[in-house]
Amino acid sequence: KRERREREEREKRERERMSEAACRRVGVVSNHLSDVSVDKYKSELKACKEDISKLLKKLQCHPILIRLAWHDAGTFDARTGTGGADGSIRFDQELSHGANAGLDKAVRYLKPIHNRHPVVSWADLIQLAAATSVEDAGGPKIDMKYGRVEVKSKEECPDEGNLPDAYPEKQTGAQHLRFIFHRMGLSDRDIVALSGAHTLGRAFKERSGTTECGYGPKKGTKFTGLCPYHPAGARSDSMGMGGGKSWTKDWLIFDNSYFTDYLKNYGKDKDLIWFPTDHALVTDQDFKKYFALYALDQNEFFKDFAFSFKKLSELGSKFVPEQGIKL
Repeated sequence: KRERREREEREKRERERMSEAACRRVGVVSNHLSDVSVDKYKSELKACKEDISKLLKKLQCHPILIRLAWHDAGTFDARTGTGGADGSIRFDQELSHGANAGLDKAVRYLKPIHNRHPVVSWADLIQLAAATSVEDAGGPKIDMKYGRVEVKSKEECPDEGNLPDAYPEKQTGAQHLRFIFHRMGLSDRDIVALSGAHTLGRAFKERSGTTECGYGPKKGTKFTGLCPYHPAGARSDSMGMGGGKSWTKDWLIFDNSYFTDYLKNYGKDKDLIWFPTDHALVTDQDFKKYFALYALDQNEFFKDFAFSFKKLSELGSKFVPEQGIKL
């Protein structure tokens, strides 16, 4: 009981601290945007999107930009109203969290774009980069809302420990997924739909430590080394940095292959990675009905992913104007 009271007191203090910080941020951004019309902000957002598209064509960095946005938003706690898509992940204090290993590279990619368009908040830029990456890789167009208020200091970063663990120690994969996502206010259907983003990208030894495959083509698989394999979806002579281990064969294409590839090989292809939290989606009674649906119908997956990602991207966000800005 004493531990429970102490925990409740800590959560109360955290809510009060974050509430005060949010009020300060809204005041600062409201004053800042009073000199910028909605049309001007929208114009800057469009310019950012063009710059992001050029970056994607050059570097093939779609997966890491999506991961950055997910990890910024995924710290949200619906119980305390803290964390969320507020741009806090750009600070070293949050980038140093274990789950964010390697994401400093994504922030570096976006810094020149933010320098060219400083009117656009970091919170918006991060989510815009992810939505643009999904669409550019062949995925659905997401009905995003912009105008997010960004945090202004590292003191406003959330505590470590709010993001999923691929190998949870004290919970089953299904228990862990529900503990993390339900805390954010997301549903089982959201969990499976958002997990489908693993159709893009790779895991690396130097980041998550969940695979022996690391940086460089010589440490990759037949799907992630530069030679002889060149992944479909690469829209330049380079697929970006070689190496790592992917969930799907064509890890630069956004489609429903995360679901279909598993059903073809049941997670036993040595050149593809599959975590306990991935296996949970096909063994848990409630998860697997959505997994089967998305394997059968890519359009249904795209529709649900767009809905769930929009929801994720707005968690914990404060918007100016309150109704947001649409592109």
